Amino acid sequence: MKTLKNILVVTCLLLTCSCKKFLEEHPKSVLTPDANLSSAKVARALANGAYQNFSGLLAGQPGSYGGNTWNLMEFMTGKANSDLGQTGFVNFQTLIYSNTSFYFDTWWQQMYLGIGASNLAIQRIPTISAAGLTDEAKNNMVAEARTMRALYYFFLVRMYGAVPKVIEPAKDLNLQVARVPAKQIYDEVIIPDLLAAEKSTLPWKDVTGKVSMGAVESLLADVYLTYAGAAINGGAANYAESAKRSLAVIQNGGYTLFPNYTDMINPANKNTGEFILQVQYAAAIPITNPLTPLTIPNFSGVSKYSDEYGSVWPTDQFIASFPAGDKRVAERQFFYTSYPSSKTPGQTVVFKNHYIYKWFDVTAVTNTTKSDLNYTVYRLADVYLMYAEASNRAGNGPNANAIQYVNAIRARANLAPIGALSMDAFEKEVWIQRYYELCFENKMWFDMLRTRKVHNDVTGAWDNFVGHKTVFNATFADKQLLFPLPKQETDVNPKLLPNNPGF
Repeated sequence: MKTLKNILVVTCLLLTCSCKKFLEEHPKSVLTPDANLSSAKVARALANGAYQNFSGLLAGQPGSYGGNTWNLMEFMTGKANSDLGQTGFVNFQTLIYSNTSFYFDTWWQQMYLGIGASNLAIQRIPTISAAGLTDEAKNNMVAEARTMRALYYFFLVRMYGAVPKVIEPAKDLNLQVARVPAKQIYDEVIIPDLLAAEKSTLPWKDVTGKVSMGAVESLLADVYLTYAGAAINGGAANYAESAKRSLAVIQNGGYTLFPNYTDMINPANKNTGEFILQVQYAAAIPITNPLTPLTIPNFSGVSKYSDEYGSVWPTDQFIASFPAGDKRVAERQFFYTSYPSSKTPGQTVVFKNHYIYKWFDVTAVTNTTKSDLNYTVYRLADVYLMYAEASNRAGNGPNANAIQYVNAIRARANLAPIGALSMDAFEKEVWIQRYYELCFENKMWFDMLRTRKVHNDVTGAWDNFVGHKTVFNATFADKQLLFPLPKQETDVNPKLLPNNPGF
């Protein structure tokens, strides 16, 4: 497998444990699987190596102007459009994509590189003996690496289904590894890794952005919720496990909903408040969060960026589906329709569509062109809704806590509280709140796959996934349940074949 050959030599950032250096220090060396490991600093470098490809969630797509891995899951929902033909969005709107289309190869590469670095950390950190390096410290660093490996595999199985199981550093170049079923990856890698991390003494939260116990529990809640759903059909016991972990995140404290949506685009709030796990970016380093320029209206002239991409923006039908008075759809909350011109003082540029405001870094847009925002993978609102859905299923109806947490989401949106609802009605309320609250955070596509339901923004009904017609007149079929394995991978590793159905 072409990508897995990179696992033989894994580069790791030599970083100290401080917040500043965790974010800003540049690589100073290369660690290979046979390196002499004899210091606490090297142990920390191995653990930090597991995070290197975390930014792969926002990796640029080679050959695509304005293309980014994040785009894929938004284009697939049928609720996003683009100003840029170079992103390949038409292939996804019309569902004519293939195993050579943009994004599939980049996602695959980035996740397996992350797995390779995590494998190295998991194997080598326990072998290090150094002054001041306790067994507890080593166990916690291994817990970080296990959590990251679980996260990388969690993306892979949801996207591709059966994938190769690689859980130790490669010993040679014979890397033609066959796929194993997604359930096996869950049962033998993802869930065991997270249960092991759960036994560590990681801090409940970590303001430097490293994996915390809150992040472990949030990811485990998501994994069990997905495992219970359509892909694996794990049943009520897994809903209960999901509810247990999400409730722990909520009740153990340390995380609170931000009062205002715009608090989430204030760089001063990174890794605090509502945020549980984020991909770390900083204006002081060369690679900053790419979503700020990607989501600015194309060539609108409202920013200092030389490229304003308009890479992804919401369909009119999705915007119209929000209930009347919902604050999330008000101007400069989650979306915006105008902004002062950066070229003509006193003039306001009015856009032809709604555009995404969730990554609008004011300082970067108006001055520096270096976004200081992180990219959020888990935040408290997500966990509230995971608990509401999982506990509703596990308990055959909503409990008081579940209703309270949904109402907290609704209250921030200036929506009236809900009262007693049936199990089915409450579940659909949770689903629609996930659509609105977490829109354009790469959550919706995975929710569609997990529930096998899609909200029809025109009729207001919940359609079956297979057979749902998008506003682009494309109809989801069984082949949309899994992405194709990239051709460049199957070409060098025939053991990956046959490809997923329809490809």
